Amino acid sequence: MAEAANGDGNAKTMTIIVTKGTLDWAYPPFILATTAAAMGVEVTMFFTFYGLSLLQKKLDLQVSPLGNPAMKMPMMGMHMGMPNIVAMLPGVEAGATAMMKNMIKNKGVASVEELREAAIEADVKIIACQMTMDLFELKTEDMIPGVALGGAATYMEKALASDINLYI
Repeated sequence: MAEAANGDGNAKTMTIIVTKGTLDWAYPPFILATTAAAMGVEVTMFFTFYGLSLLQKKLDLQVSPLGNPAMKMPMMGMHMGMPNIVAMLPGVEAGATAMMKNMIKNKGVASVEELREAAIEADVKIIACQMTMDLFELKTEDMIPGVALGGAATYMEKALASDINLYI
């Protein structure tokens, strides 16, 4: 028990599969990766399908309240959810995105760009799925510097040797 409290019992390797590319889903994998790296854990992030958009040089991340009943935003002194019927209306996604970006800025939360940079500086290994790159017709020039290319076998090699594997 004392060993874990001192940090000596922490897992030494972790992989994260990143499959989502919206603003709200961008934060968990980068926060977990940078925190683990700061704790001395060797971290590999594997970006596939829509998660791959988080590695593009130019980010235009959105948040969608549609089908997200847990999304409750602080408004009028309370936390209000949005019914799906309202979330389907034109302009609601843009409004929800603007509200979320404003909350992030006002609360001093790091931007996704800052978190990506922190991950690279912390030596987090970032792998873009080659198959998804081909599928979506993306090129390495579209991605931020420091991204490696690999496939499922590349991820599996890391995951099979890891103490922690996360799917986000």
